[in-house]
Amino acid sequence: MCAEGPMKNNRALAPWIKHFLLQYLPAERNFARNTQHSYRDALRLLVIFASTALRKKPDELLVEDLSADLVRRFMRHIEEKRKCSVSTRNQRLAAVRTLAAFIGERSPEDLLWCAQIRSVPFKRSGHRPVGYLERSEIDALLAAPDRNRRLGCRDHTLLLFMYNSGARADEVAQLTVSDLRLHAPQGKSQSFVQLRGKGNKIRFCPLWASTTAALKELVSGRADNERVFLGRSAQPMTRFGVHDIVTRYARIARDRRGGLRQKRVVSHTRRIEGASLCNRLVSTIAGAEVHFRVDTPLE
Repeated sequence: MCAEGPMKNNRALAPWIKHFLLQYLPAERNFARNTQHSYRDALRLLVIFASTALRKKPDELLVEDLSADLVRRFMRHIEEKRKCSVSTRNQRLAAVRTLAAFIGERSPEDLLWCAQIRSVPFKRSGHRPVGYLERSEIDALLAAPDRNRRLGCRDHTLLLFMYNSGARADEVAQLTVSDLRLHAPQGKSQSFVQLRGKGNKIRFCPLWASTTAALKELVSGRADNERVFLGRSAQPMTRFGVHDIVTRYARIARDRRGGLRQKRVVSHTRRIEGASLCNRLVSTIAGAEVHFRVDTPLE
């Protein structure tokens, strides 16, 4: 195999994956951190699947072992055995196809193999009807945390911030104190937050007075480089932790308000998005979206 460095004359798959994950994605392509993690997870699952299917140890796999037929079977495994959505299936396939292109560009003799892998098509997904929550239902969700307790105050602030900003779960988890610009309510300056989204794209979102007040209380005395939302042990919260909080209070709100029982108000682990300026927050939930319709800002 024509390749630079340790991959020269090596048919083993492992060195390619190492270079792909540790150098190509972060350094050459500057992929976002979450995309890198997603690709890593996809290739981990692929290696496990191929190793089991071919009865080989993971470090014994060769490039040619990843045939187009095996990739198609892997896609069926993702959907049928792991019960993943079409969207997740396509994300896994994107990682495999990108790896194939990476190898093909550096090893001309593998171009035919690359073309065969990249011929495995993405799958079109249907769109579910979009639901929404009434203002009273949103109020029930925001009222669910016990604000007499420290963690309850944190959780209320988190829900309010997501409602106001439309931030994704991973954006909430990565938020630092320095990303906040919190001004006094009587001042002329508008409070806002800087969010870093997919592809490292930065956007700014105005914050309501109620959100500003809650955030000020939460981050009082914190250093600029500290995360805004911390777990029980004062460690940075993960996107999975954010997901759990939304899910927990959705259950509480359902118990208090019957109308919510027919609606899914759980956050996808990788996404809660929206636009408060457009008076709606869009939450993507396992492929379905829930729109939070707001007539006026929550002040």
